[in-house]
Amino acid sequence: MIKLKGIAAASGISIGPAYRVGKEELTIPKEAISEQDVPLQIQLFEEALIKTRREIIELQKKIGAEMGQDEAQIFDAHLLVLEDRMLIEEIISRLKKERFNVAFIFSEVLKKYIEVFSKIEDEYLKERIADINDVGRRILRNLLGKSRMALSDLQERVIVVAHDLSPSDTAAMHKKNVSAFVTDIGGKTSHTAIMAKALEIPAVVGVEGVTLKIKSGDILIVDGSMGMVIINPDEETLRIYQDEDVRLRGITEEFLAVKDLPAITRDEHRVEITANIEFPDEVPSVKLHGAEGIGLYRTEFFYMNRKDLPSEEEHYQAYKYVAEAMQPHSVIIRTLDLGGDKFLSQFNIPQEMEPFLGWRAIRFCLARPDIFKVQLRAILRASVHGDLRLMYPMISGIEELRQANQILAEVKEELRNKGIPFNADIQVGAMIEVPSAAMTADILAQEADFFSIGTNDLIQYSLAVDRVNEKVAYLYEPAHPAVLRLIRNIIQAAHQANIKVGMCGEMAGEPSFVLILLGLGLDEFSMPPQVIPQLKYIIRAVAFKEAQDIAVEALKLSTGKEVEEFAQVKFREIVR
Repeated sequence: MIKLKGIAAASGISIGPAYRVGKEELTIPKEAISEQDVPLQIQLFEEALIKTRREIIELQKKIGAEMGQDEAQIFDAHLLVLEDRMLIEEIISRLKKERFNVAFIFSEVLKKYIEVFSKIEDEYLKERIADINDVGRRILRNLLGKSRMALSDLQERVIVVAHDLSPSDTAAMHKKNVSAFVTDIGGKTSHTAIMAKALEIPAVVGVEGVTLKIKSGDILIVDGSMGMVIINPDEETLRIYQDEDVRLRGITEEFLAVKDLPAITRDEHRVEITANIEFPDEVPSVKLHGAEGIGLYRTEFFYMNRKDLPSEEEHYQAYKYVAEAMQPHSVIIRTLDLGGDKFLSQFNIPQEMEPFLGWRAIRFCLARPDIFKVQLRAILRASVHGDLRLMYPMISGIEELRQANQILAEVKEELRNKGIPFNADIQVGAMIEVPSAAMTADILAQEADFFSIGTNDLIQYSLAVDRVNEKVAYLYEPAHPAVLRLIRNIIQAAHQANIKVGMCGEMAGEPSFVLILLGLGLDEFSMPPQVIPQLKYIIRAVAFKEAQDIAVEALKLSTGKEVEEFAQVKFREIVR
């Protein structure tokens, strides 16, 4: 029996045989071509693009029918890659200039794009390398006339073990034949994790070297809640996990029974459970799972995979739809959280806009008020259609908050002068995701209407760890005592200033951390919609006083591992 520790990506327990997926190796020939061959190579490239597009659309339709439109939307980004004129024009230009076969030229350009994305600081966008790589390999297979066995062809129920899984791999699987995922690399926001949650099956990622230690047919236990993989367990371990699996399946129905009830503790303490979204089309899922609003509406995808900037009207129509659809609940829009390095390929921004460390989010917006004001105008215009609020990402100090609010005031004045209606009292919050902001939360609380804690970045910056890098992923500890103390300080500072504080990072949707966060006094938990029923169940099953006592005990512990183990024990006492 061998136990391996990875990153808990999707909760639950699965027991069954392993199916190891080999890492796909594509051999790309480098062949010189004549000038007369160039038109034929361009034709081959266009045919490969058409075939790839057809494959993705068919896959998207299949996923939409089997899993819902929210999951099918993952492939919108893939289709946009196929329509990227700059990418296509670069391939054709290099083909004419360098005169090598199109498969080789395409593979070289693909490597360049992946390298550019790998340097992006934003964790979520960095992990979108999977989109580019997945589409790229599809195109290469079609250029080379090769095919790959689809995991949808699996004939028996297995646990899939792979170095990594592309969005196409995970989406093509049938839930009836795949009971869990285990991968060498990846993080909690990787496509493997996202699709595992959508399929409602366990997943453990970032298990370094797992494909070297597991062979097809090995019996595995995958504990997606603890990030544990057990190879060929003994009979006693097997029995323990089988009993736990039965118990967990039994309480799933209990979770769903409370999804439309308020998140209120046994002693009448009320908190809000809201959802994180990226696209307006996710609103039906948000409502279906019982969310009490949207705590994080990411807006970066307005700007991605295009050569031009989105118009004010594009922003406005999307925000208006979400605001109206979510009434009477609130919708918190996070302003643009991109850096200059993400605009270069799409927008041909001048050379002086070369990226440098940390130039992103509010810093970028303050440097480019022309881009920032377009979004602010749209948000303000849409604010008359519902309870819209806005928050600035990556605020590091009071100066940035004041500068952003000054630009907002200018936009308000412009709208007033034009007689355009808006909510003059729109609430404006600050994301607390930088240690300097956490340490000066008492100052920021005097001028912000609310806080939202972005734990993904806060943990990385506080612990100096890149959670996407599998070599140091084990150091990424949401339960680290330093992180808990920062969260406690933020909440205390907010409450002393009589403002509410929410959390929209991954930590807010982790069931084992709910009791600690509740006890620390968090007012709002924002998370992926699918997690909401379980979180409501936990909160309704405990007294606020109990949660406060749990938080006090957790703060006395010395290591993140101790806190995680303590949290798991308390969680299982509640959910039993």
